[in-house]
Amino acid sequence: MGSFKGHAVPGTLFLVVGAWHIWSAVVRYVSNPKSFRVHVWNPVPGFDGKLKYLELYVVAVGAFIDLCIELLYAPHLKYFVNGVLNPSHMNNFEHSGMLIMFLIFGVIALLSEKTSFLPLPEGALCLIASTAFSAEYLLFNFHSTTHKGLEGYYHLILVLLIGLCILSSVAGALIPTSFPVDLCNGIAIALQGLWFYQTAFTLYGPMMPDGCRLKESEILCRSTEKEVRGEQLANVQLFVLVLGVLVGVVVSYAFAASRYGRSDSRRLQTVQDGLD
Repeated sequence: MGSFKGHAVPGTLFLVVGAWHIWSAVVRYVSNPKSFRVHVWNPVPGFDGKLKYLELYVVAVGAFIDLCIELLYAPHLKYFVNGVLNPSHMNNFEHSGMLIMFLIFGVIALLSEKTSFLPLPEGALCLIASTAFSAEYLLFNFHSTTHKGLEGYYHLILVLLIGLCILSSVAGALIPTSFPVDLCNGIAIALQGLWFYQTAFTLYGPMMPDGCRLKESEILCRSTEKEVRGEQLANVQLFVLVLGVLVGVVVSYAFAASRYGRSDSRRLQTVQDGLD
């Protein structure tokens, strides 16, 4: 069983990274469609390049802090009980495995970009990112915590969104010049973050469906009808989030095209006029 903070923290990280990925992909495409390439991460401009690797630091540091919470703070260093792994904290140990993969991705990407020790192509970094998402997928699909009923339905939707992150990351390595692939990757990451938030507000916050309640770390509904109604509400919530993200993408594209696309078009036209 999770908690509001346990879902809101990763939700924030995924949402920030996903939104930045969407915006960066759109700007790069409208600026020069012919030279567009898929990027597994995007540099942040400003302050003379000091913020360039901010996204990778957010991934690596965020994963490390969350890892410390799951592996050090939550079990209070009581890893073994009677010679076996502490059964009361198996959930924390599982989360630690997933977080280690995202930490590895962040560190490898930083080493690849900032040093000459591990110069990896963008396609390789896409595949490494897909392995991190795969670890997350396996965690939530084969969780030691039994997710049943309404809670299970929310986690099923989360697993599907993580699957989209895996597919779009692998596709980025296979089709490195595809703008739709890069954009879909950002959308999938942002939706995953939003769904973490939606799960937090619904199962552990003020949006619990009528007839269901949280009791002793379990979501209980008074009847099957109430549970089905909760699942239908989850479908509506997912639709609203998808629609909201798509509207955000369209608005971002329109704004980026008006700010970055026209100047490049004029410059290209000037070059063509000179050649003529």
